Amino acid sequence: MIAEFSELPESARIWIYQSSRNFAEQELKEINDLLTRFLTQWTAHGSALQAAYEIRYNRFIIIGLDQSNASASGCSIDASVHFIQSLEKRYGVELMDRMNVSFKQGDYITYKSMADFKKMAKAKSISKNTIVFNNLVANKQEYLEHWEVPASESWHGRFM
Repeated sequence: MIAEFSELPESARIWIYQSSRNFAEQELKEINDLLTRFLTQWTAHGSALQAAYEIRYNRFIIIGLDQSNASASGCSIDASVHFIQSLEKRYGVELMDRMNVSFKQGDYITYKSMADFKKMAKAKSISKNTIVFNNLVANKQEYLEHWEVPASESWHGRFM
């Protein structure tokens, strides 16, 4: 069962998938349709899951799940992973690789490997004030408050 993202409680579980590139306008339309179809049919042990999504910066897919009525099971999480993998194949992007980092450089969002991010920090090309995306947030409240933060306020800060 699909909901509006804004209606999810702050305790809703969150999964963030960052794309290795921006999605084009036509791709975004298709992805919105595919996400709506998937989340409308997403279940755990036969129970409909109350889920929602949003796409930020034409690059991040955020899926939220209200677990107050039904929680994600191993099978439902597997189904969501397979869905995201199908998007990777369809659009030729990386969405599952957590060893890459996205951060802001002015109005532009940069996507780098962890090794390149460390090199940039060492070379002082980025600083503790660089806005990074902490894709490890676990719930909607953390997402709203701690997803887009200066590197010093995230796990990224250890490289500064």
